[in-house]
Amino acid sequence: MRGRRARAEEEQKVKSGQHDRALEHWLDGFQAALAARDTGAVLALFAPDECYWRDLVAFTWNIATMEGREAIGKMLDAQADAVLPFTARPEGAAAERDGLIEGWFDFETGTGRGKGHVRLKDGRCFTLLTALQELKGFEEPGGRRRPEGVVHRAIKDRETWSEARAATARTLGTEVQPYCLVVGGSQGGLALGARLKRLGVPTLIVDALEKPGDAWRSRYKSLYLHDPVWIDHLPYIPFPDHWPVYTAKDKMGDWLEMYARVLELDFWGSTRCTSAHYDEAAKRWTVTVDRAGREMVLRPAQLVLATGLSGIANMPVFPGADSFRGVQCHSSQYADGAAFAGKACVVVGSNNSAHDICVDLWSNDAKVTMIQRSPTTVIKASALRRISEEGPYSEKGIAAGIDTDRADLITASTPFRLKEAMDRHNCDRICREDAAFYERLAASGFQFDFGEDGTAIAGKYMRRASGYYIDVGGSDLICDGEVRVRSGVGVASIAPGGLVLTDGSEVAADAIIYATGYGPMDGWAEMLISRDVAEKVGRCWGLGSGTAMDPGPWEGELRNMWKPTRQEGLWFHGGNLAQSRFHSLHLALQIKARMEGIDTPVHQPEAVMRAPLCLPEDGLMASQGA
Repeated sequence: MRGRRARAEEEQKVKSGQHDRALEHWLDGFQAALAARDTGAVLALFAPDECYWRDLVAFTWNIATMEGREAIGKMLDAQADAVLPFTARPEGAAAERDGLIEGWFDFETGTGRGKGHVRLKDGRCFTLLTALQELKGFEEPGGRRRPEGVVHRAIKDRETWSEARAATARTLGTEVQPYCLVVGGSQGGLALGARLKRLGVPTLIVDALEKPGDAWRSRYKSLYLHDPVWIDHLPYIPFPDHWPVYTAKDKMGDWLEMYARVLELDFWGSTRCTSAHYDEAAKRWTVTVDRAGREMVLRPAQLVLATGLSGIANMPVFPGADSFRGVQCHSSQYADGAAFAGKACVVVGSNNSAHDICVDLWSNDAKVTMIQRSPTTVIKASALRRISEEGPYSEKGIAAGIDTDRADLITASTPFRLKEAMDRHNCDRICREDAAFYERLAASGFQFDFGEDGTAIAGKYMRRASGYYIDVGGSDLICDGEVRVRSGVGVASIAPGGLVLTDGSEVAADAIIYATGYGPMDGWAEMLISRDVAEKVGRCWGLGSGTAMDPGPWEGELRNMWKPTRQEGLWFHGGNLAQSRFHSLHLALQIKARMEGIDTPVHQPEAVMRAPLCLPEDGLMASQGA
């Protein structure tokens, strides 16, 4: 027995050494070909049939994925001179997963340092990730570079920390203009503000609500985060290890308020932007704000709309709405169901907010009916938890030494095109494991789907950020008949005592809550700047998959998010907590580079119309695990 174990260990050592040498050989060839500016030699290192290079700012000054040798070649021809010299060295041991050899490496370009990841198929690159982490000469003052905080000698009239903070609060936005103005003070704006603060970029965050975190506090009473804690950390200050798996919305609000205070972020609450205009000659914005009733003008060089993933609330207009005798409101205005006990309430919509509001109304003894106009993707939170516990964002990942930064890079190392096969794999597994649940849901009359190509919530979120419900109890109420559902119908009109549906039937109501979602983020650009700018920028979010609400062509990355737009000086920052954390770094580096006058030639791969890609289950399934 001992002999067999020893032989197995020796064989593993030999194999590990072979993998390390394969990674080193590829990196050596990659560096040499880049140094020689030999695009053909670089392309020869990539798999000829299918290959991907995902770059996060390092080579493209963009967030971009080049699919195939031709796209990679075009990028290198355009960007090589601005990137070189390039050096790389392996970081840690290489490994094999289902026929793919993969490994990490550290790299340097002419302007920055980053982390890379490569997967090799038969010695050639299948997927490559290059992610910029810092700019040379402008490294974050953390760790060994932390500031002293005080000069240890006697100084007359020494300015204290609190006096310096008060001076900044008094002058920033008045005597001193911010280089960057961030509109929106929830997790996105605060995460970006924290990154920019560390990089020394004068930044002002403004929000229409009074305090950081109020965007969460103002949501309906029963709201909890649907994502587990491991994926929700913000930059620099992780949640403590006793933090609950799912965070209450008011608890999240308190955390964000603490976060802004501890990281010394410059925040103006009760401040609403009313207009913005870009001066092409001065390369500055003129932004008018209403700060607690006082009109002020700000002149930042960079304007970031961090108003959340969604845009302006979609409040439908139905004939007869003015005649309704009861209460009507959008889900964004809904607080709790205490006032609706014993009353007939209709919720128009069937996604996350609609289900949560139905549960809240039911818990307050209202009589609830949901109007489901189209099928909804439903996945139980427990199912998503089972999947995530096998991946890097988990206690298992922590035990394996994977911190949040590494987990972000592991996830980013797989291009969106290849994620589709993984999402279908996970969806198939969930359908098998929760078959009884879906049988009950189907029997209730509720209409559900798993996306046009079986990618379920993961696909819908990235493509359209709508059309799904993470089940935390609402589906059981529907299955048990506690919440009535009218499926496959819409609202034709509103009557004084209720709704008339498109099939001619009527539903009595004392209150109507419209859980009808929000418009796209570019709606804020139209409202604050102009329709011309919004049209120039184009759609925000979505990949160009050619599926519902995500028209082509295929871009392979989220449109206009965390990267340069067609309007100089205008950026969009949104998404969930994980995306706010991860991509705030990439956006901050781009803004810092512009402030310091670093040359930032942007490369955007050509968008193409694509056919659905159906891949067999392969090593990428396993490679996302801990």
